[in-house]
Amino acid sequence: MKIITLTINPALDKSAKVDGLVPTQKLKCHSIVYQSGGGGINVSRMLNRLDEKTQCIFTSGGDTGKNIHELLLKEGINPESIAVKSWTRENLSVVDTKSNLQYRFGMPSSGLQNVELTEIKSTLDKCLKNNDILVLSGSLPEKIATDFYATLIKLVSPKHIKIVIDTSGPALTEALKEKVFLIKPNQRELAQLAGEAFLSSTEQEAFALEMVKSGKAQYVAVSLGARGAFMASKEGIIYQSTPSVSVKSTIGAGDSMVAGLIYGIKKGFSIQDILKWGVACGVATTMNEGTNLANKSHVDHVLKMMK
Repeated sequence: MKIITLTINPALDKSAKVDGLVPTQKLKCHSIVYQSGGGGINVSRMLNRLDEKTQCIFTSGGDTGKNIHELLLKEGINPESIAVKSWTRENLSVVDTKSNLQYRFGMPSSGLQNVELTEIKSTLDKCLKNNDILVLSGSLPEKIATDFYATLIKLVSPKHIKIVIDTSGPALTEALKEKVFLIKPNQRELAQLAGEAFLSSTEQEAFALEMVKSGKAQYVAVSLGARGAFMASKEGIIYQSTPSVSVKSTIGAGDSMVAGLIYGIKKGFSIQDILKWGVACGVATTMNEGTNLANKSHVDHVLKMMK
């Protein structure tokens, strides 16, 4: 069983600090860090830190795409890049050291050409084998059809692939018109799937169980933020709370949680331990500054706190 991650809207993540965020003035940034980013890429990075290898596929354009490739190689990941014409986007996060508040700036992508979308489909079709895990994670590039993830799921369904989908909005709604293995919405995204602005705890549980019962997903892991998460499966509902930690950044926490869930699934853990690993990886990443993900020792520390 291989784990393949696909990131079709990656980003070169830059983080910095400024000593006081003031308008109109030229501000001097320091503590600059560059990281490869995007949903599937972060899942691969986190799994790599847990000594679980993946096939990391992403679209790459211009110097930013090349930088992402080089950064992944430095982390011990051998990525497979799909060349695209438009330059890969950049994102920026800045921490004001005086207030300790983080500001996040996400840049739009330039879209993909039809021939590039065809190459993505061809690449997946060639590398996927029966029972592999395919992680479709992150936003879709602008001007791409919202059913693109759904199209990919339909394409690989004859191979009985375990699909893990982590996206939001119309892309998630469309993807769930096909059967998937696991989804990880937060509370807001779960409510949107139900066509509501808000769901109570009881309504969240009922809707997640209904998704499992209807066959849309075998597992529905719902992030509850600082309160942890719950998982719906054919075995029912289980909860996992989080230990009290000092949160430095939430960037990559959701992707890290997905990685932890996949790690537990790959290892054949119980449902409770799968969720525990997911929450532990997510929490451990929030303890790191900027765009830094957790490492194995951080995760082990959180797991001990959870006992």
